[in-house]
Formats: sequence, structure tokens, C-alpha cells
Amino acid sequence: MRKKAQSVALLPFDADKFETRAILKKEAQARQVLAELKGFAPVIPNQDILINAISLQEARESSAIENIVTTEDELYKNMTSVPPETDSSAKEVINYRKAVYMGCQMLQKRHLISVNDIVKIQETIIENNAGIRRLPGTSLVNSTTNEIIYTPPQDYQEIKVLLDNFCAYMNNEEDSLWKMAVLHYQFETIHPFYDGNGRTGRILNVLYLILKHHLDTPILYLSSYIIKAKNTYYALLQEVREKNNWDNWILYILDGIEQTSKHTLKKIKAIRNLLESTLYNVQTACPKIYSKELVEIVFENPYSKIDFLVNKLNINRKTASKYLKELEANNFLTHIQAGKETLYINTALMDLLKQ
Repeated sequence: MRKKAQSVALLPFDADKFETRAILKKEAQARQVLAELKGFAPVIPNQDILINAISLQEARESSAIENIVTTEDELYKNMTSVPPETDSSAKEVINYRKAVYMGCQMLQKRHLISVNDIVKIQETIIENNAGIRRLPGTSLVNSTTNEIIYTPPQDYQEIKVLLDNFCAYMNNEEDSLWKMAVLHYQFETIHPFYDGNGRTGRILNVLYLILKHHLDTPILYLSSYIIKAKNTYYALLQEVREKNNWDNWILYILDGIEQTSKHTLKKIKAIRNLLESTLYNVQTACPKIYSKELVEIVFENPYSKIDFLVNKLNINRKTASKYLKELEANNFLTHIQAGKETLYINTALMDLLKQ
């Protein structure tokens, strides 16, 4: 039996319920660690190294929440191959990563998030243009029991009003981290699309952090935190809908920001250390081919190929091949065949990313 669609209140809600002593204390802790992450990220001057590595991991983990499972190796192989290989799970994850980049570009241009931006993000993830739901019948179902646990708004005009209101609230001057928890709840409760709502909502989280200057680049995501206890995430969302239990939901999201910031900071430090040691070791072992730019290429692209060096270093294919083979001969890379292409893997970086 279908549950009646739940009425969704417009934002803002009563802020007093979000400013309890426990929430304000957790907010301060999360802000402190997030600020440390923002301040430390620039120690790697080539930010593409960080963004490529962390956003791709996020894409994989966010998709895994939706039971779209692939590995880092499959992702990098699919990204590198021309034409791309046909692994459908990897393709969906790569689409998610494209949507992250596109969202950041739109945000940089206008310093706000619009309903059209959200639609474009979702269309990129799903690779169709069905857009905002127009047909009734959408419900959220318990995958184990098949019980309908929530029926979102069904009327197209109501969904549009709610999304306009969502964007107005997202773009206003309030920059608290608890507001991100409220926004995430609201978006998942509106559930405006036939598919891709969860992944779109998780991208909006990081865009909010950039919009409010908590971060400069998209390097913090909650998917790894959520997937460790996915049932808790869904249960807390439902408790807000059914019992108006905001405290536990907001504390959960704030803890996610804090814990994920610590984890990301640790990973950035490890990438920085590996990059610095590799720069030194390549200069020592391969002085005739060494350049900072060469080493950075195989960090930006843990699965590299000749074309990457040709385009970035403005060298011919023969020279690029020589460079990659020399790096492999000195144990910095290892090669595999992917169809007709030879791909060179930065195994030390891949091992780090898989931890």
C-alpha cells in the first residue's frame, strides 16, 4: 500500500532547534578541522593531483552507496582508454566525477547554485534529460522488505516551488555547517528526480562548502563516512521525517564533516610526502629525463600513457615513450596492455589511494 505523499515544509526552519549546545559544540569542532584541511591543501601546488585523486574516490564511494560497484583500477583504465572501455559501473562513476567538475565550474562563474544547475548535474550523472519528476508514482522502498518507507511530493509544480526555495536558502548569507545538514535532508526529502537524487545531493554538499568558502576546491566528501554505516544514514533521515528528530541527524552530519576532514587531511599529507620523495628519487635515478612536470603527470594520472606526455610536455611520441619506459625501468611505473594501448601505472600512488 502506497503511503500518502508527505507535505514538505519550506525553508528556513526554526533555527533555534539547530543551535543547541551539543550542535554548536560539534559545529565548532567540525569548522576547526575543515579550516585546517582548507589551509593545508595548497601545500601541493598542482591542485589537479588532489582533485583528480580525491574526486574519483568520492565518485566510486558515492556510487557504491547506490550499489554501483567498481574498483579504482577499472576507473582509471576506463578514463584512460580511447575509446573508453564498456564497464557500465565504471562509466556511471566517471559520469559522477564529470558532474562534480561541472558543478564547480558553474559555481565559479556565478557564485550561486540554481535549479537549472542542479538539473544539469543530475543529467550528467544519469546521462538522460528526463529532468524534474512530472509523473506520480515515485516512492522510496526498503530494499530488503519492499516496504514503502516514504512517498515524496508528487506534483511537479510543488517540486518546482520546493527546489526554488531550496536554492534561495542555499544561496543566502548563512554559512553554518549545520545548514548543510538541513539542506541535504531537504533535497533528499524533495527527491526531485526519477533517479540520481542521492548522488546529486552528495555533490551539492561539497558545492555548498565551496560556495560558503569553507573549501576552495572539491576535496571533501561524506560518501566514505556514509557507506560505513549506510543504514544509520537512512534511519536518521527517516527519524527527521517521522519524529522531527533533528539533533541526531545534524550531529551525524557534523561528525561526518569532522571525521572526513581528518581522513582527507591525512591522505593529502601522504600524497604530498609520496610526491616529494618521488621527485627526489626520479631526479636521482633518471637525471637525463627528470622534470617536475613529468613527475606531476604520473601523479595527476595514475594510469598514464604516451599521449599525456606528448600533450603536456610538448614532446614527440618517441621521446614520451622513452621517458615512460625509463621510469618503469627504475621501478616508478609498471605497464599493462589495455586493448591496443599501453598504460603505465603509478603503483605507489595507486596503493596509497586504495588504503
